[in-house]
Amino acid sequence: MSLATGVPLIETRGIFKSFGGIHALENVSVALAPGEVLGLLGHNGAGKSTLIKMLSGAYTADAGQILMNGQEVRLTSPRTAQNLGIETIYQNLALADNLDVAANIFLGRELLRGGVLDEDTMELESRKVLDRLKVNLPDLKKPVFNLSGGQRQCIAISRAIYFKAKVLIMDEPTAALGPQETAQVNELILSLRQEGVGIFLISHDLHDVFDLADRVTVMKNGKVVGSALTSQISQDEVLEMIIAGKLPRREVLTP
Repeated sequence: MSLATGVPLIETRGIFKSFGGIHALENVSVALAPGEVLGLLGHNGAGKSTLIKMLSGAYTADAGQILMNGQEVRLTSPRTAQNLGIETIYQNLALADNLDVAANIFLGRELLRGGVLDEDTMELESRKVLDRLKVNLPDLKKPVFNLSGGQRQCIAISRAIYFKAKVLIMDEPTAALGPQETAQVNELILSLRQEGVGIFLISHDLHDVFDLADRVTVMKNGKVVGSALTSQISQDEVLEMIIAGKLPRREVLTP
C-alpha cells in the first residue's frame, strides 16, 4: 500500500525535541504506510536515532503529534509503544547471550503457568513463529551466543512478529553480517512487507536501502530534507541530499 491510497499506518506531524539548547528534531513530519519499507537516512547526528526513540516510546516530544491509523497516540514508554504494535530492533539486538532461543523470544514477556515459567509453551510458540518466517533453527535449546549474526537477527525479528508488530523499526539490521546472512535477513524483511508490516529501515548501506525500500526519507541536522520513491530517485541524488541537505534539481519528492 502507498500513502497515496490510504491513511498512514503511523506518522509524525511537526515533531520537536531539544536536549538543553540542542535542537535534536525540528518540525519533523514522516509517514509510513502498511506494507511499506521506508529507508530513514542521514549522517550521524542527523536526528534518526532521536526520531526512532520517539517512535519506540523512549523519548517524548516537546511538541507535535504522533498518529496511528489517523488517531493521535501518546507514546510515553517503550511498553506503551509495544502495546500499540510498535517494535524496535536496535543494532545490538538486546539478546541475552546465555539464554536459549525461546527464552530470548519471550525475554521480558515470559509465559507463566502456576506462577512458574512455562518453558514448553514458549518453545512451542517460538517454533511456530520461526517456521512461519521460514527461519531454520534446528535446536532451540542452544544459548544464542552459539548462533551466527544472521540467526541472531532473525530471532530478534521473530520476537517482534510474535508480539504482533504492526510497525517494525530496524536499526542497521545487516551491519556486520556477511553476504549470505544479509540476503537471509533481507528476504525476511521483504516477507514481512508482504504481510502488511510497516518497516522503518535505518541503514548507511544505500545498496541495501534501494534493494528493500519503497521510499527514502533523508534527515540532516534534525530536519527532514525530503522524501522520495526509490524508483524515482538515484543513489547519487540521495547521497547529495544526505551530504548537502539539498533537494534534487528535478521534481521527485513525495509526502
